[in-house]
Amino acid sequence: MGKIKSAMIKRAAHQMMKEENTFTTEFNTNKKLLGDTMPSKKNRNKIAGYIARLKRVEKRKKIIVAAKDD
Repeated sequence: MGKIKSAMIKRAAHQMMKEENTFTTEFNTNKKLLGDTMPSKKNRNKIAGYIARLKRVEKRKKIIVAAKDD
């Protein structure tokens, strides 16, 4: 079974995704983008991973919708 992210991590990730549109599906890229704003390494990594996961899900939804339209 997978690990569940805390509400604080989810809330922070969603808020940052609304503010910035530069996040990608790559964990390392997101980690570097969060490097200056997040003082805690542990929380930075959790948020970067959660954002990467959300972006992958978002990308899959776009592919499925595009396939249904064709």
